[in-house]
Amino acid sequence: MKKRFQPKFNIKKGDNVVVISGDDRDRSAPKVVLAVNPTEGRILVEGVNMVTKHLKPNAQNPQGGIVKEEAFINISNVMLWDAKTKSPARVRRERTETGFVRISKKSGEVIK
Repeated sequence: MKKRFQPKFNIKKGDNVVVISGDDRDRSAPKVVLAVNPTEGRILVEGVNMVTKHLKPNAQNPQGGIVKEEAFINISNVMLWDAKTKSPARVRRERTETGFVRISKKSGEVIK
């Protein structure tokens, strides 16, 4: 996909988010974003959508075995966490001299 038509999301790696839909829904506890895949609109969140993966023995893991790890979820299933109001909030983008900043619609604070 060309960069010109790539969607722009308000969630970045390292942000605190709240899962608002799905099996792991919890609006009261923020979780950390581990990875974002903007071309597919998917996001990897710490401790959410855990799947079991069967590993063959290899050099790093000579025993092999079953491992639980996070899987991607849709980016529409999460909201950014507003630390000031301690609740999920929608976000707007404003242009400054240095670039775009994200601002919480609930508290009006800049999200870093």
